[in-house]
Amino acid sequence: MTRGVATWLLCLVGLGAACGLLAGAQATEVGQTIYRRGMLPSGEPLQAEREPGMHIEGATAACINCHRRSGLVMKEGRRTIPPIAGSYLFHPRAANADELDLPFVEGMRADRDPYTEETLARAIRTGIGADGRSLSYLMPHFRLADAEMAALIAYLKQLSPGRVPGVTRSVLHFATIVTPDADPLESKGVIEVLTRFFDDKDRYTRAESPRLHSSRRMMFKVNRRWELHVWRLTGGAESWEAQLRAKLAAEPVYAVISGVGGRTWEPVQRFCEAEELPCLFPNQDLPVDRETDFDTLYLSKGVLLEAELIAHELRGRQDKTALHRVVQIYRAGDVGKDAAAALHAALRDDGMLVLDKALATGASGHELTALLAAAEPGDVLVLWLRTKDIAALGRPPGGLPVVYMSGRMGGLEHAPLPAAWRDITRMAYPFDLPDHRRVQVDYPLGWFRMEQIPVVAEQAQTDSYLVCAILSEAINHMVDTFVRDYLVERIEESLEHRIITGYYPRLALAPGQRFASKGGFVVHFAGPTGPRVLPDGGWIIP
Repeated sequence: MTRGVATWLLCLVGLGAACGLLAGAQATEVGQTIYRRGMLPSGEPLQAEREPGMHIEGATAACINCHRRSGLVMKEGRRTIPPIAGSYLFHPRAANADELDLPFVEGMRADRDPYTEETLARAIRTGIGADGRSLSYLMPHFRLADAEMAALIAYLKQLSPGRVPGVTRSVLHFATIVTPDADPLESKGVIEVLTRFFDDKDRYTRAESPRLHSSRRMMFKVNRRWELHVWRLTGGAESWEAQLRAKLAAEPVYAVISGVGGRTWEPVQRFCEAEELPCLFPNQDLPVDRETDFDTLYLSKGVLLEAELIAHELRGRQDKTALHRVVQIYRAGDVGKDAAAALHAALRDDGMLVLDKALATGASGHELTALLAAAEPGDVLVLWLRTKDIAALGRPPGGLPVVYMSGRMGGLEHAPLPAAWRDITRMAYPFDLPDHRRVQVDYPLGWFRMEQIPVVAEQAQTDSYLVCAILSEAINHMVDTFVRDYLVERIEESLEHRIITGYYPRLALAPGQRFASKGGFVVHFAGPTGPRVLPDGGWIIP
């Protein structure tokens, strides 16, 4: 029997000394499980009732659904739910928000009686607030034993804002990460955008906000400089987490912003999730799609989204019964392998025959031609290839009804696809169409010109500028509540209201979603030459 289980059992039989032990690390761990997962220490689901006869349990009843991970603020329609972090719940009544002496968050209340552990337990169980009035009907009534309640309250106490690594009175520290297999030109362009944005922002950093005549401080007190740390990784992916831990210890940062990856981002994401360090929108063709992760956000699902777009198209083909098979070609060691595996799995579930062919890492154009020659009439060909291989394609095999290619890997509308292929090729296009996004992209491109930043990787550089703008907006609205979970939540809440969205027609993140842009187009080339592409249909959300 582990110490945690033994302590819990002692608490259940009412031994106060054991309960005192549980009020430390063990209690917060148990409380976190109740709060985030809706699960009791026994393994049974949390039970609650929203109104008579409306029973909820387990993950549906978890506190995190309404109060979010930070416990600081949540909106339910037009209603703002007050913070439930301990320092806000237990703070004595104040005449105004200044006297609270707490970081500002929406919904914080100065003019109410402070909770005690007893009145908070009553509120959680019966919906009666500290002042004896009923709370909102949105607040469920939870069934919790005394030990379970004590653990949950202990967890709420430690949610309170405190000292955050990477945040000083004058500076917010951020890192950007470049993996050793990232494209050097793209990395250089992204770092240039981030560096200039930070420099530009710091030129207009205000001094500390003064008090007004009413003795109230100005609402927006974010007056810290931004400092960028470039973390360049070396060696194999198995060593990256150790390198990142060392870098974080030497240069504590508040969040990771943008960055450039190559074949994999998995070790970086694993590190950020373990450290509960926000990793905001890295430039990555192959994001890590893991539902349990919280701290890592992406603008798009990358080539995995492209695989979903192609699967959607193949499922919808009227003549799919006439399709012989789907043949996929990708370079070994590149992200096309993972995209091909995702498409293979999706089509296999639909009963389609899929054949995958890997081109060796150093293979020549002749070997690519040999793989293509194996395609038979009636085959659908899917090319997960970079621009160098796309440019080296010879004549297409005869009898192919359609060819699909990756837009992200192949260069989008500027793909060097030979003329003989253009009539039969369809491209997975996980962005807004070029004509539609021109206005959205003109703003960052104009800023690049003003700052004299060479455009060497337009989409990645535009995305990086967009990420800086998203971060700036979120930080401004946080006032001075620098909590990492709260930063992620503010981004989730504000993202869909953005006017400038760069390459994407719309960005939005509901709680639990990690990919801001959800869909794309399937397009074809408008002629034998030139970069013009036309959609085969409307915007697709697979």
